[in-house]
Amino acid sequence: MEFFCYHRDRSRSAALRAELLEDHWSYMDQYAEQLIARGPTLTSDGGAATGSVHIVELPDPAAARAFAFDEPNYQAGVYRDVMLRRWRNMLGRTMWEFPGGETEDPLYLVLGLGTRPPDADPHDAGPGSTCDRDDLIAYGPLLSDDGDTWLGTGVLLRAPDPATARTVLTSHRHHRYTDIEVHDWYFGGRPQ
Repeated sequence: MEFFCYHRDRSRSAALRAELLEDHWSYMDQYAEQLIARGPTLTSDGGAATGSVHIVELPDPAAARAFAFDEPNYQAGVYRDVMLRRWRNMLGRTMWEFPGGETEDPLYLVLGLGTRPPDADPHDAGPGSTCDRDDLIAYGPLLSDDGDTWLGTGVLLRAPDPATARTVLTSHRHHRYTDIEVHDWYFGGRPQ
C-alpha cells in the first residue's frame, strides 16, 4: 500500500529541525527502499522549511501511522500537524526515476482537497492542465484508509511558477476541490 505523508512545521521550529537533521535522515534511511518521493516544502524565498513530504510504500495503515508519528522531528515537536492518507502512484515510478532528474527548475507540492460527484471514479486522478506529463514527479489520489473514498489529490511537479503548478488540478471537471494548496518543494534526502 502507498501512503502520502505531509508533516507541517510549527512556527519558529527551524532551529530544532536543523538540530535533528541527522536523526531525521537516519530514520528515513530505514525506509529508503520503500520511499517513492520525499523532500521539504519551503518558504517562497526558499530560505526555510515549512514541512516535509514523504510518499512511501508500507504494508498497512498501522505501519503508516508508526512511520509518521515515530519520526524524530514529530516526536520532538518540530511539526504542528500531519496529513496521512492512502495514495495511489498513478505514474508508477519514484522521484528518482523522474525523466527531468534533479533539477534547478522550480518544484511544487500541490494538494487538492475536496469531494467528488457520486458518479466519478474515486481512483481516477488523471492530470488535466497546462502542465506537461513530463513535468509530473509524483501524482495520485489521496484516499481513506480502506482506499475506497477519494479525499483529494497529491502532486509533486516542476512548473515555472505557483499559478501554473495550480493548474494541474484546476481543470478537473469530475472532482470538486474545496481547497487547493501550492507549496514550494525540493528534492529531499541525504546529500550524496
